[in-house]
Amino acid sequence: MAAVILFAFLYLIHRGNGSCSLDNISIGQSKTGATIQNKPEWNVTITNNCICSQLDLKLNCNGFQTIEAVDPSILSNSGGVCLLNNGQPIYGFSSLTFKYAWDTSFSFNPISSQTACS
Repeated sequence: MAAVILFAFLYLIHRGNGSCSLDNISIGQSKTGATIQNKPEWNVTITNNCICSQLDLKLNCNGFQTIEAVDPSILSNSGGVCLLNNGQPIYGFSSLTFKYAWDTSFSFNPISSQTACS
């Protein structure tokens, strides 16, 4: 009986760990209060709300503009697709932030990632 309970417990843990998806990525933005060349500066926080790491996280950046340079190791834009953190993991329940400056906020949307659980 104990073996059955242990198996069920391990199955649920494994199943829970493997259930991370793009739905677990939250993206929040707020104005910093600063202006750069008369454009408001925006602070973006991307959070992985899952116990597992998500790596090779890509966002739809088609049309994204900024007059403030963004560190390309944090956000690199190629053909309207932005790669976060050089493809390195965003660990479970951790966040990544960057700033940009433009007239309006840009709606970043996750389009793909890989999940890694240990």
